[in-house]
Amino acid sequence: MARLNVNIGSLALKNPVMTASGTFGYGLEFQDFIPLDGLGGIIVKGTTLHPREGNDYPRMAETAQGMLNCVGLQNKGVDYFCEHIYPQIKDIDTNMIVNVSGSSPDDYAECAARIDVLDRIPAIELNISCPNVKDGGMAFGVTCAGAESVVKAVRARYHKTLIVKLSPNVTNIADIARACEAQGADSVSLINTLMGMAIDIEKRRSLLSIGTGGLSGPCVKPVALRMVWQVAKAVKIPVVGLGGISTATDAIEFLMAGATAIEIGTANFLDPSVTIKVRDGIADWLDAHGCQSVDEIVGCI
Repeated sequence: MARLNVNIGSLALKNPVMTASGTFGYGLEFQDFIPLDGLGGIIVKGTTLHPREGNDYPRMAETAQGMLNCVGLQNKGVDYFCEHIYPQIKDIDTNMIVNVSGSSPDDYAECAARIDVLDRIPAIELNISCPNVKDGGMAFGVTCAGAESVVKAVRARYHKTLIVKLSPNVTNIADIARACEAQGADSVSLINTLMGMAIDIEKRRSLLSIGTGGLSGPCVKPVALRMVWQVAKAVKIPVVGLGGISTATDAIEFLMAGATAIEIGTANFLDPSVTIKVRDGIADWLDAHGCQSVDEIVGCI
């Protein structure tokens, strides 16, 4: 059988299949459906320095070939995670990765530092699609300077594998990726959701409480695939691809475009065992095509 193990910097993965933050809870919610230790990694829901209530309802809407959400990073804060969630997930035999969000570089850095001391959390993923509350509300991830400010602050206080999740709502995502690499990111993951909207024409208002939300699901895959391909050519650090992946074929496309690993998100809502099916499908394809290792197809186009 072909070897599925890959590396993201110093982070060793059993296989290239991970879960996307916000779609898999803390992993525990899926343990009745799949063997959690069969995944390359689990990226848990977004964690912030202080508790967040999230946005008002409604905050999810179904669209053609996808969904919109404006959940708003609802969570109980990093201290709650460390005290109550970490003890429940630390012994899961895979890479448990925490997605970190914030409203200022200092917020990100402090949250990351509190996670840094947790022995069984080998990596974090920075969500730089968050608004910078001290600079007019523009998302950190839409400018090189904004992305650099967060990565630099976190890198100074976080000493394990640092993955930066990039926003697709930019003119040139390769420039943002290079900026993150220059400040010490070990990897970049992309894409986060695309900004979108849906309207109830009878009520004459948005289907979401705050008007707009993040679009995810199969409809974003061509955009995500193109951006992964562009970024993989622009940086030397490993790229993690995500956006609309729901089959092994989808995952293989991302690997061929240059992703070292992939994340599955929205598809988990439709099929809670999709991650294992994709893992096995990649292995079957590699075997059928005479490949000894998944590395043989990474960036092959």
